[in-house]
Amino acid sequence: MSQLKLNNAIFDFNKLGIANLSEAMARRLALAVATFAGKSDATESTVEDLLNYLPMRWEDRSNLTKIGELTEGAETAVELYVRVSGGFQVGKNRGAKAPPLYIFEITASDVERLHKPVVIFWFVAGKMAQHVINYHAKRFQRGVRFVAFGKWEFDTRRNTYALRLNKPDELEILPTDADIENFGLLKTIYAADDADEYKEKSTAQNSKSKRQDDEDFDDDEMHSAIHVGRRVPVYRKLGQFQTKRLREIMFDVVNSLDVDSVKESLPPDLVKRQNLISRIDALKGMHFPPENANIAQYESARSQSHLRLIFEEFFWSAFALAFKRGERTKESKGAIIEISDTIRSRIFNILPFTLTNAQQRVTTRIFDDIQSDAPMNRLIQGDVGSGKTIVAVLAMLAAMENGYQTALMSPTEILAEQHARNVKKLLAKTPYRVELLTGSLKAKEKRERQAALKNGEINAAIGTHALIQEAVEFEKLGLVVIDEQHRFGVLQRAELRKRGFNPDVLVMTATPIPRSLAMTVYGDLEVSIIDELPPGRTPIKTVVCGEDQRAGVYRGITREVDLGRQVYVVYPLVEESEKLDLKAATLMHEELTKTFPQYKVGLLHGKMKSVDKESVMKQFLANEFQVLVSTTVIEVGVDVPNASLMIIEHAERFGLSQLHQLRGRVGRGAEKSFCVLLTGDKKTAV
Repeated sequence: MSQLKLNNAIFDFNKLGIANLSEAMARRLALAVATFAGKSDATESTVEDLLNYLPMRWEDRSNLTKIGELTEGAETAVELYVRVSGGFQVGKNRGAKAPPLYIFEITASDVERLHKPVVIFWFVAGKMAQHVINYHAKRFQRGVRFVAFGKWEFDTRRNTYALRLNKPDELEILPTDADIENFGLLKTIYAADDADEYKEKSTAQNSKSKRQDDEDFDDDEMHSAIHVGRRVPVYRKLGQFQTKRLREIMFDVVNSLDVDSVKESLPPDLVKRQNLISRIDALKGMHFPPENANIAQYESARSQSHLRLIFEEFFWSAFALAFKRGERTKESKGAIIEISDTIRSRIFNILPFTLTNAQQRVTTRIFDDIQSDAPMNRLIQGDVGSGKTIVAVLAMLAAMENGYQTALMSPTEILAEQHARNVKKLLAKTPYRVELLTGSLKAKEKRERQAALKNGEINAAIGTHALIQEAVEFEKLGLVVIDEQHRFGVLQRAELRKRGFNPDVLVMTATPIPRSLAMTVYGDLEVSIIDELPPGRTPIKTVVCGEDQRAGVYRGITREVDLGRQVYVVYPLVEESEKLDLKAATLMHEELTKTFPQYKVGLLHGKMKSVDKESVMKQFLANEFQVLVSTTVIEVGVDVPNASLMIIEHAERFGLSQLHQLRGRVGRGAEKSFCVLLTGDKKTAV
């Protein structure tokens, strides 16, 4: 077998003798890896791309268990010898069109033969079932030594332990020729007159070296030390390659790597200072942990291999972002904004209240940025209700005072409409024109507003993705504000920048991100944090409840509504799904209407027309609905100060960012607010 380099093509695995892959299977692997790596050409798939396909978990199979040591529910490997094997048909009354269903069963003992034999079985179905049964019967003949791994259960009917497998992937046939004498197998288990016949069978079986590359079945005998006796990787299916076959391929790849070809990607002094292992050891260790590895550290991504590769990724990401920021400081911007005392006075005179200390601090930083020669690229991070939008409007007003247009881009029409109302209200006493531009506008109205933008009649455009369409042109765009950054990518922000003369960019997010992580996620942005709420706002209390606490949660709905407040109930699906056992908004709207006949229950979801969604939200805002059943369409920016209770069904189905955004729909008034995360578990969540 040839030594591999990281840039070797997977197409060449057949020539290089990797895992006895045929030319056809090497091509299929290359295609699957190309899809994973985002490459359009499978010939470009390399060893490095394959090694980047990391295990989803690891299993400790380093210690073999004897039959006498098995316990109920134990997930372990047992070394066994076949006593009897065979298949039989079940479910003969399944119907004429149903394919035949078989069970293949192995009765096996361990070398000591001191305990009752155990049973391993799995179902085989389909037109090829009989062929599969015959194949396994030839593999698992009497006396064959193998290892079975899985969760063992005590079978009361058989009065012994049994292992049910979905597929026989975790059965590994081991070499028997050299080991027979070591274990005294012939003397212990089988009569002497059977020895020569058995030895001849096992030798013939295990000398098989050519893999059948139609790949209907795995040839376990080839890789006898890969799947047991070590800590093994478990992979997600890659193309048509299951975890067992991937494990065999990775084993050959890792052990064929030319160590000298894997160059160290980090400065040696940095590796030493951070106490990191080498890159080659990290790559090998990710796929096949060393003997002294702690599997718990692997599962929590805290192993030495993880730490090395994670550090490397963060290092080069930070390096690239630092370089990018450095290049941006060399750029000149078209918008030269000056904030004189007169302009500053006019800006702050629009406020009907006093800014918090945090708002004042962030506003000062923004004003410093927009007066500098380099384009601003700043992120405002602050909890829901902390006043990010007010700060953004002050920056927009500063740009307008200098003769520039501004754009405020939102991820949803509901939020864009809300921003438009609020900004118009704040700027009502100024001469500036604020207009909404969304996809749902009528064609004539949209053309008129696009023309007004182009000739400079509109000073502030507020909209959705419609603002980055090619038909939209600005006369003199100086500042771009993007709300809810987590909903927009870097490319979308870059596209919006192209609409002006390299304008200043201000981004807002309510998602709580640690500063160190924010520097990575939003590494091309400077970060400012508004870390206090305005007077009168109270923190939201969040609790997690299991299904067995639903009655108590419903009592909470009654309590809040009877106090004159309103409630959101959010579901992950609009309608029922046959594939997912989840509650859906439409069905639960009917159920909650029956459960709370004394209240009006509204329904809101993304499949509704924009005009209908707006109507429902207006009714909810006017307290015509006391309970609003919704999907995540209300995730961003809906402002109903009277809503004090948010219930999120199947909370485990949502990401942390979504949960935070949904929770932010309450706590917008002076009353104490609550967020209840209902999980699908029947046990109480903690």
